Amino acid sequence: VLCTWFLSVIQNEFRAGKIDIDSTMRLLEKLKVSFDYSHVKHVFKKTIDKRKEHVINIEDFRAIYRTIAHRAEFQELFRAYSLNNKVLANVELIDFLRKAQYQTDACEATALEIILKHEPIEEVKKRRQLSFEGFIRYLSSEDCSVFKSEQKTVYQDMTHPLCDYFISSSHNTYLILDQLVGPSDLWGYSSALLKGCRCLEIDCWDGSNNEPVVYHGHTLTTKILFRSVIQVIDKYAFMVSDYPVILSLENHCSPKQQEVMADHLESILGDKLLTSTLDDTVVTQLPSPEALKFKILVKNKKVGTIEESMLRRNLDSHGETGEISETENMSEEDEIDEKTPLYQTNASLKRKSNNIPSTPPRKKTKMKKMKIAIPLSDLVIYTKSEKFVSFEHSLAHQKCYENNSIGEVKARKFVKHSAREFVAHTSRFITRIYPKGTRTGSSNYNPQEFWNVGCQMVALNFQTPGVQMELQNGKFLDNGGCGYILKPEFLRNHNSTFTPQNLGRHSKPMTLSIRLISGHQLPPSNLSKTNKADPLVHIEIYGVPEDQARKKSSVIKSNALGPRWDETFSFIVQVPELALIRFCVEDEISLVTNEFLGQYTLPVLSLSKG
Repeated sequence: VLCTWFLSVIQNEFRAGKIDIDSTMRLLEKLKVSFDYSHVKHVFKKTIDKRKEHVINIEDFRAIYRTIAHRAEFQELFRAYSLNNKVLANVELIDFLRKAQYQTDACEATALEIILKHEPIEEVKKRRQLSFEGFIRYLSSEDCSVFKSEQKTVYQDMTHPLCDYFISSSHNTYLILDQLVGPSDLWGYSSALLKGCRCLEIDCWDGSNNEPVVYHGHTLTTKILFRSVIQVIDKYAFMVSDYPVILSLENHCSPKQQEVMADHLESILGDKLLTSTLDDTVVTQLPSPEALKFKILVKNKKVGTIEESMLRRNLDSHGETGEISETENMSEEDEIDEKTPLYQTNASLKRKSNNIPSTPPRKKTKMKKMKIAIPLSDLVIYTKSEKFVSFEHSLAHQKCYENNSIGEVKARKFVKHSAREFVAHTSRFITRIYPKGTRTGSSNYNPQEFWNVGCQMVALNFQTPGVQMELQNGKFLDNGGCGYILKPEFLRNHNSTFTPQNLGRHSKPMTLSIRLISGHQLPPSNLSKTNKADPLVHIEIYGVPEDQARKKSSVIKSNALGPRWDETFSFIVQVPELALIRFCVEDEISLVTNEFLGQYTLPVLSLSKG
């Protein structure tokens, strides 16, 4: 039956007798086998070695197909459950699902669904059996992904207040290279939104012809029109996720151009722009992502309260400005990057110092006044930017719809010295962390240390690949990749005693056992003229300090096509709710250097058993 099926699929291609490499690739696609071009090319070349012609016959193709598709580890697994070594009967497949895949509720219907979906041979399918061909297609499919299938769609409760979620956030979204001389590009916005990002940053400055521009002020980065940025956001905002997009404005415009910004936001975004509260009551709690579906929120400084803006809603405030007074802490170690926002009435220079008191000393503070156009101010509803003074000050004075931006250096000191207060703060208020200004090459900090204390918007440079962005991508695969992840209960509870260093009763130790079986068609080494590499695997856990761990496999020499490890690694994870696991494959070039081949990161609680 197997031979008949195989021939029926491929014989047409061999009518002329032999086929070349391109036809070989097409046939593998037709057989629904995932393959890597460089590996197939190498196996093909080996097959025709010492021949004058660059074509193969039907038997050659069968050998190539087996080399690529019939993996030894699949055969061992199949034989362990198939009595006749030819097919898995319904009962045998159920046995495999329960024992090997830990699907304790697997039944006849589950098995039948797999057979109907993955068995390519009609005759076997009719007998309600799974051939080896069906088995390898099942094991190579998304059904056997290490990422839990039920978490690939939104599954969390989306009716909590906004501050109860981790929110995928980008820093200086318009930059696509470095922070000093690189280009600003609209692609930064479309790309971030297509990755599920829900909080975008826009640096706004006065431009010519009364048109505000977006760029990294006081640098040589190029400029793009604010209007164009909003048009791109309008187009891409809800392509990947239905949940709200927050525009974090770093506003340096004059009141006149702030009005132009307000006009562009309203005229381009239309009904998508949130311009009033969801109901007319006094705001005592932030609305939920569910209630704000398909809405775009403006995060900016605001004159007065939401209630005052609502009273002005139907009045013409064109040309009106308000003034905001803020204390400027002269001893604060400012992170340079978030430059003094808005149009200042008295420009003042900031000094640096390494000393950050949690409550700033009075003698070193100075009042700073800023002008803000009322039409723009009134577009800020649930996301009012408020300067962070201290945890005590926020607890006493901050409203639920006011949020803070804190630089990474200051935030890191809080994590170290005031973690409990930090957790209490983020349980109540949206907190955004941004990279220090010395990261001119757009490097990123480790976001995990700020997720550990519940910071909602941990803003990263999305254009810079590396472990930090890999952690961001891995974390936000969860909950259907919608850009919002419900924080664990101990980071939402206002009276939480949790800190990353002192877990107490929040520790729920979990033993994680990873069996590293094999690799398949890994990228060949850059040093290899064929398809070889010397691969090894790092398995890393990121989470609270106690959970940080890294283990390494042995090196398999000269094999990128099908390296076998069969090694088991064990980890004890104290706070699985915050833990991520990263698999990184490298090619050992020498005893001291390795070349990166690939990586995959996902939340520990998203790992599928089996």
